[in-house]
Amino acid sequence: MNATEQTDVKPTIVLVHGAFADASSWNGVIERLQQQGYTVIAPPNPLRGVTADSAYIASLLSQIDGPVLLGGHSYGGAVISNAATGAANVAGLVFVAAFAPDEGETLGDIENGSKDSVLNAALIQYNYPAGPGGATAVEFAINPAQIREAFAADLPPEVTALMAATQRPVAAAAFTDVCGPPAWKKLPSWAVVATGDKAAGADVVRAEAQRAGADIVEVEGSHVIMISQPQVVTDHILKAVRAVGSRR
Repeated sequence: MNATEQTDVKPTIVLVHGAFADASSWNGVIERLQQQGYTVIAPPNPLRGVTADSAYIASLLSQIDGPVLLGGHSYGGAVISNAATGAANVAGLVFVAAFAPDEGETLGDIENGSKDSVLNAALIQYNYPAGPGGATAVEFAINPAQIREAFAADLPPEVTALMAATQRPVAAAAFTDVCGPPAWKKLPSWAVVATGDKAAGADVVRAEAQRAGADIVEVEGSHVIMISQPQVVTDHILKAVRAVGSRR
């Protein structure tokens, strides 16, 4: 394959969901990207902690042939930042209402500094089996009565009721694991900041995107902006796709 042909290769777009969600949260974006002829993979994020989840996504990346544009929503931003560090085929990162932590940071400490986030007050604690002998570990879900305000205020109540019923709890390790060297220090980045984000916190998402040197678009909407405004998110992903293509 010559250099011209390589430039024409479309990257595989890998979209990693965040906490309390599953890959279907990307459905509106995936549908639009597929209509543009892109191969999209939206893997299940285990939600067991930054270290374990990043290793899982890194394993997936190592099994994809050709270039990858890697996107993450919310907690998924921390996962892609860590997973892509050693992945030679990742050409760029897209953060959608997402964390972009630096080395040595924890998401718990980051969230404690947010003035926009109300998530901590909305969490319910559970326990799950974590080893032999009845050992357990802590995980968190969102109080169904608060999920619309804290997570998805721009979606209809009947939709947020379904989200409350089908949410996937996230291990406490997601907030306490120390993040490693972030891929955004070496890769070009793009970011969608939802100005009404009360989960990750618009202030945190904006500040971390700026620190990462990301190409930022701000959109009026909630934390689940890829559900409420999938076209805006798709457009920014396509902008990233064109940019990484021109770099190759």
